[in-house]
Amino acid sequence: MLKVEHIGIAVQSLQKSIPLFEALLNTSCYKQEQVDSEAVRTAFFRKGETKVELLEPTNPESVIARFLEKKGEGMHHIAFDVADIHAEMARLAAAGFTLLNPEPKKGADNKLVCFLHPKDTSGVLIELCQEIF
Repeated sequence: MLKVEHIGIAVQSLQKSIPLFEALLNTSCYKQEQVDSEAVRTAFFRKGETKVELLEPTNPESVIARFLEKKGEGMHHIAFDVADIHAEMARLAAAGFTLLNPEPKKGADNKLVCFLHPKDTSGVLIELCQEIF
């Protein structure tokens, strides 16, 4: 793993949360994107080399909607940048981590992504990210 790529935060409303995080981080939201495969709208902020991703559900049955219903707004995941997502997935699977998807899928911000089950990572949902070239 190369670095923390972003911290994902589940929110009820991007409209309400974007101004809050712009004030908190003292920077503008630089990108918004809808990811239909995950049923979310995202908003990104950059601070130094790390990004913050806000996630708003677009479907009441989505993973983020269920997360919000169960836990409320707050940190959803930590994402790590990797050089080779396939190799990293194989390494982690061999080490006993449970991959939530058997193949990387297209995520937000031009990334291939894979999630690790929180039961294997001290209760924290971990996302692996690789830039799509």
